Amino acid sequence: MSLRLTTLCLLSLLSSQAAALTIYKYTDANGVVTYSDQAAPGAQVFVFRDRMVERLDNQVKLETQKHEAGETLLVRNDLYAPVQIELKLVDVTNAVGAPEQPINWVLPPRSKIRLATLAPRDAGQPLRYTPKLRYALGDPRLQPSQQRYPLPWRGGPFRLTQGANGKYSHFTPKGRYAMDIAMPEGTPIVAARGGVVVKTENAQSGRGNNPSGNYVRILHDDGTMGVYLHLMKGSVQVQEGRRVKAGSLIARSGNTGNSTGPHLHFVVQRNVGLALESIPFNFAQPVDSLPNFAVGGE
Repeated sequence: MSLRLTTLCLLSLLSSQAAALTIYKYTDANGVVTYSDQAAPGAQVFVFRDRMVERLDNQVKLETQKHEAGETLLVRNDLYAPVQIELKLVDVTNAVGAPEQPINWVLPPRSKIRLATLAPRDAGQPLRYTPKLRYALGDPRLQPSQQRYPLPWRGGPFRLTQGANGKYSHFTPKGRYAMDIAMPEGTPIVAARGGVVVKTENAQSGRGNNPSGNYVRILHDDGTMGVYLHLMKGSVQVQEGRRVKAGSLIARSGNTGNSTGPHLHFVVQRNVGLALESIPFNFAQPVDSLPNFAVGGE
């Protein structure tokens, strides 16, 4: 059985199951990979990896400026979106000015803020502390508006293969209300809602190192974010920091990352307090209907 056929069978299987699934993966002598809910000789349990993996360590940074009086702690946000931060200092020794409680703040896009200045209590002894920084994309103070999203693709009709609270992979906080729509690779993907492009990935081939594959994250004006996953390599048409309109072309669908077949994984998320979580949303029309041409596009 070909890999394409087995993945299509798997998608059908996953969409029809109501209980939690254990999926097995095995490779035969010809190198054909098969996924199944039935154990077979040599099969291994397929371990699900959270699809929403974004590395922000190089874009949200704690900086230390040393000077004659002591040290100043700053946090820099290089992203095109606000970031909520929490800074806590532990194991503090010989320090004046160290906050007793965690410092919480929301940094605007592309900004820097001073959080604390420490001085040694005894100038002849070293200043010691351990900083612990937590952060999450978005401003949790904003409240999502009620929106019905136009279908974020051109073409079709296509089929929903896994909806909200799906037992295969839509059970984590980041993806609980996501939708997977099977579609041919290369299908035009358009912005379901206007906003600022916050993050993109465009260079991943096949499974790659990131479960999300190639993706686009768009920040909406109410603080929610639309995220489009598993896009075709080299197809992303938008740049970080640019504003896009609803219906404008952003990429083409693919089969990259932790994907069991060609499809678009679409999810809406918001910061609920130092954590990104998916939130419920509705499309403006059934998934298996024709595209909404009223949206227009570029």
